[in-house]
Amino acid sequence: MALRFRRRSARAAGEPTGDDQPVEPGRMTLVEHLSELRNRVVKAVVAIALGGVIGFALYGPVVDRLVDPYCEVKEDLARDNYGESAAVATSTCDLVVTDPVESLSIRLKVSAYLGLLFALPVVLWQLWRFITPGLYANEKRFAVPFVLSSLLLFALGSGLALWTFPKTLDFLAAIGGDNVSLLYTPTKYLGLLTFMMLAFGIGFEFPVVLTMLQVAGILSWRRLVSWRRYAIVVVFVIDAVITPSGDPITLLALAVPMCLFYEVSILIGRFLLKRS
Repeated sequence: MALRFRRRSARAAGEPTGDDQPVEPGRMTLVEHLSELRNRVVKAVVAIALGGVIGFALYGPVVDRLVDPYCEVKEDLARDNYGESAAVATSTCDLVVTDPVESLSIRLKVSAYLGLLFALPVVLWQLWRFITPGLYANEKRFAVPFVLSSLLLFALGSGLALWTFPKTLDFLAAIGGDNVSLLYTPTKYLGLLTFMMLAFGIGFEFPVVLTMLQVAGILSWRRLVSWRRYAIVVVFVIDAVITPSGDPITLLALAVPMCLFYEVSILIGRFLLKRS
């Protein structure tokens, strides 16, 4: 009763009550946050679906490019075993289908991966727009650099994974011995390759994440310096876990750039963001 009386008295006197207080710019209620999240997720899903349709149409040329590492390894093995003249005649890089529905399932999976790749600019933009209301005006200027750098680093990481994949196949083939013939199914082969491309692409987002944590004031470059030794060990341990092949070439190809990115994040925080 006392609370109701005070609100009624304040309203009668023309003073703003709790219900009449203006909402501070950049602040939203929990329901508004959930509604905003739903809208962003719906837009991202629609973009991925549209990208998947394009990926379904481009499935053939994309798979031909993804199978190139397999062809290189098969030709190298045939050349080593049968000589230069018989290399082409005895090597084939056709993927073997052992399940009647595997052709359809692998096409849908590849189309989904391509859809995510094509929609990545929209997904990152929606993510940034969801985070933006909680940032200050001087922090919102990082929107375009955030999206562009994320796209560039993801493309570099995926490209590096594709470039090192023949070395990975060579290592795995050598481990199996000379009496093992390489006959890969689309699910196993493309599943391994796309996983590595995603792992490298996400791993190359490391400096973006560290930089944005510094922009938000959660981390500082001084703290990153103090964590440097532990961070290097953690990077190598995580890379050893997430790289499915387990070969040293793939491990170093991902771990070394991530360690360099860690140093770049420190330099960005120290000289560009100028946070203490």
